[in-house]
Amino acid sequence: MAVCSFKVINCCAQKPSITTFEQFKTQLLSSFQPLISDLKKVPKKLVLVPHAIIKNTSTELLHTFTDSVFKFIDHQTDPSQSNFGPVEEIGECINVIDVQGTIPSDFPEGVYIRNGPNPLFGGFKSTKSIFGRSSHIWVEGEGMLHALYFKKQSDGKWSLTYNNKHVETDTLKIEKQRNTPSFLPAIEGDSPAILSAYLLNFLRFGAVNKLLSNTNVFEHSGKFYAVAENHLPQEIDIRTLKTLGNWDVNGSWNRPFTAHPKKAPGSGELVMMGVDAMKPFFEIGIISDDGSKLVHKADLKFERCSLCHDIGVTMRYNVILDFPLTIDIKRLTNGGPLIKYNKEGYARIGVMPRYGDADSVKWFQVETCCVFHIINAYEDGDEVILWAFRASTSIIPGPDLGINKFEWFSTRFKAKCDTTFDSDESFFSQAYEWRLNMKTGEVKERFLTGKSHSMDFPMINENFTGYKNKYAYAQVVDLDASCIAGMPKYGGLAKLHFGDTKQQDYVKMEHHKLPNNTFCTGAAFVAKPGGTEEDDGWVIAFVHDEQLNTSRVIIVDAKNFAREPVVIMTLPNRVPYGFHGAFMPIILGSSDPCRHKRDGSRHHHAGGGVLLMRKTRRR
Repeated sequence: MAVCSFKVINCCAQKPSITTFEQFKTQLLSSFQPLISDLKKVPKKLVLVPHAIIKNTSTELLHTFTDSVFKFIDHQTDPSQSNFGPVEEIGECINVIDVQGTIPSDFPEGVYIRNGPNPLFGGFKSTKSIFGRSSHIWVEGEGMLHALYFKKQSDGKWSLTYNNKHVETDTLKIEKQRNTPSFLPAIEGDSPAILSAYLLNFLRFGAVNKLLSNTNVFEHSGKFYAVAENHLPQEIDIRTLKTLGNWDVNGSWNRPFTAHPKKAPGSGELVMMGVDAMKPFFEIGIISDDGSKLVHKADLKFERCSLCHDIGVTMRYNVILDFPLTIDIKRLTNGGPLIKYNKEGYARIGVMPRYGDADSVKWFQVETCCVFHIINAYEDGDEVILWAFRASTSIIPGPDLGINKFEWFSTRFKAKCDTTFDSDESFFSQAYEWRLNMKTGEVKERFLTGKSHSMDFPMINENFTGYKNKYAYAQVVDLDASCIAGMPKYGGLAKLHFGDTKQQDYVKMEHHKLPNNTFCTGAAFVAKPGGTEEDDGWVIAFVHDEQLNTSRVIIVDAKNFAREPVVIMTLPNRVPYGFHGAFMPIILGSSDPCRHKRDGSRHHHAGGGVLLMRKTRRR
C-alpha cells in the first residue's frame, strides 16, 4: 500500500482560488493516484483491520488534524421540511391502538416495513475547511427501518405493534462509538474538499464514505435485507429489526448491490447488479433461489459509471439501463462535480439473455432522459417492453456550486402551466413505454400518462414481475407542496390501467387523494391470499399529517381505489419521509412479535421465529 504524505497548506479558510486549487490538486493527486491504484488491489469491502498505511500513521494525529481543519455545520432547514428530519430509536415495540375502520379479515398476517434516511446527530452536516466546503446530498443519511406488525390472534382480532431501528452498518457503528460526527461528507461541494474527505475518511476508517443502507428492504429465500446501492445489503431480523451482518453471498459478491434486485420469473433466482466508480463500472449477478451461491456474474464493460438505480427482468432477459447520470472521479479531480446529469449525453437500454455477457447484450439507443424506477418489463413476440417513470432531468445530486439549493429544487417542481420555466429542466415524472424489437433493432417510445400528475415510486403485484401486467400503482407528487418545501412530497396515490387507454393513447388512471397537508411514503402492494385477479389486494402506505404532526398507516382497497381507506392506524411515533416500503407476508408464530409491550409510549421487546408465507408465482 502506498504511503500518502500531507504537506501543511497555509491559506485562508475561504474557498480556494483557482491558483490555490491547482496547487492543491497537484499535491493531492501525487498521493491520490497511487492510492487509487492500490485501492484496485484491495477487496472492495469495508476494511476493519487497518492496512499498513494506517498502521504507519498515527490515527489519533489524523483525527486531531481533521478536527482542527474541518468544522461541521448543521444544515439549515425550512419549516416545510420538518418531517424530513430524523427521529430517535424508540428502543422497543409499541402497541398501536388508535385504529379507524376495520382491517379486512383476509388481509395477510405479516410486517409492513419501510426504509429511509435518518441522519445521526440531529440531521445532515456540511463541512467548512481550508479546502472549501463539502456536504451531504438529500438522499444520504443512515438508514432507519420503520415496521408495523400485523398479527391475527386466536379470536380473529388483530394485534398491531410498531417499532423502528437504525440499520447498523459498519460505519454507523464507528460514529456511534465515537459519539460525534466523524465521516467527512464526500459527495457534494468543492473538489479539494471532497477529495480531502475521500482520503481522510479512508485513512482514518478504511472507508471513503458512509455505508448508508437507507433505500429499500427486500426478501430472498426467507431472509430479509436492507440495502442501498453504495454497499452490500445487510441481513435484518424481521422481528427485532436487529442488523445481523453484511450479505456477500458466501463471499462471492464484493461490490455494491442494487437497491432493486428482481426475482426472475419461473426460477425464483435473484437478478441484481452493482455499479462502481472504478472499473468494472457495471457488473450483473444472479443468485440462486435458495440464496446460497452466485450462479452467474458478468462485467458488462461499461465505458462510464452510470448511476443505475434499477434493473428489469422478463422470462428470458435482463433489462439494463445506461443513462447519462454518472459518477466520475476524474471529473472531480479536474474541479467538476462527482455526480452529474448530462442532458446532452447518450442514453441506451440493453437487453441481455439471463446468463449472458457483455457481448450478448443488444443495445437500443433511446432519447436522453432520467429514469430511476422501472415499473415492469415483459416480452411480447419479438419485442421487449419496458415501462418506467421518466423525467427530463435528475433530482440527484442537486445544483452546481454557488446556486441556492432551496430555490433550485423549488423551481424544478413548478407546475406544468408555468410558461417561464424550461420543461427540459423539470423533475416532472411520467409513466413511459419503450418497445424494443429484438429482431429489427427498432425502438418505439411513448408517454403512458399525461401531465396531469407527476408520479414515481412504482409498485405492482409482484407475482407479475417479468410478465405483462394490467395494473401498476405509484405515489403522486404534490407539485405545490414540493415547490414550497424544495423537496419531493407525495400527496396521493395512483392506479394505472395498462389495458385501458384514454385520449392520446394515455392509460386510464385512478387517483386516491390524501387529505390536505398529508403526504405518503413507502407505499406497497399487498396481494390478497388466494386472490384470482391481479388487483385482488390493497395498497398500504405510511402517511404524515403535517398540520397535526401525526403519522399513520393507511390501507386502500385496490379494487375501490378512489374510495376512503378501509382502515387508518395512527402511530405512536413520528415517521419521517423516506423511500421504499414492502409488505412481508410472514407467520409471526405463537408468540407476539413484541414481548413486554404496553399501549401508548411504552416499549416492547421482539423475539421468536418467523415463517415466510410462500407466494404462488405466476407461470
